[in-house]
Amino acid sequence: MSDLTNLQQLSIMLLPLLFAITLHEVAHGWVASLLGDDTARKLGRISLNPFKHIDLLGTLIVPLLMYVSTGFIFGWAKPVPVDFGRLHHPRRDMALVALAGPGANLLMMLFWGLLARLGAELHSTGWDWAALPLVYAGGFGLMINAVLMVLNLFPLPPLDGGRVLVSLLPRPLAIGVSKLEPYGIIILVILLFTGLLWQLVGPLVSASQQGMAILIETLT
Repeated sequence: MSDLTNLQQLSIMLLPLLFAITLHEVAHGWVASLLGDDTARKLGRISLNPFKHIDLLGTLIVPLLMYVSTGFIFGWAKPVPVDFGRLHHPRRDMALVALAGPGANLLMMLFWGLLARLGAELHSTGWDWAALPLVYAGGFGLMINAVLMVLNLFPLPPLDGGRVLVSLLPRPLAIGVSKLEPYGIIILVILLFTGLLWQLVGPLVSASQQGMAILIETLT
């Protein structure tokens, strides 16, 4: 997107990012409601309205600062509240609720990838006025959902992968790992700024995008 102005780039990135972080949280609440906890439903958080999920820091300030400083947008939504004690089978269902968010990102990877493919087909017919926005938005949507999916599966509480790990470990080990939750974001920030985080998740992000590209090629 280097041939676009900053405003054009921002406008193309904004919609895929909002949907990526919003539907990730909606998926958590929706699966939790299916498994016995309707906390999110009662609070109106199982909604496609992005304003229900906007976090001042994670959805507005951080993405804007990252875009200004790096040219890349990344952020998060306000977490959907889940009372794990109300789930039918708390340990098992905690993992299912946690996996719902990355699962939503996986489905959005497919959607945005198909959109980019449609844009590419339109481009070959000369309809660049319609093709290029689809290619750019689809490509960014595919990438940002791959990042969110892989990053959230990182096995560190309070990330989704950490909750899955806690649900799978024997109880004594699970209790020990769960005690990391108050420090999880600090650890994540340290890994981010030292560059270690991308070394760990970067290859998986690339592999997931390549795998989705192969799937889309097969489907179309």
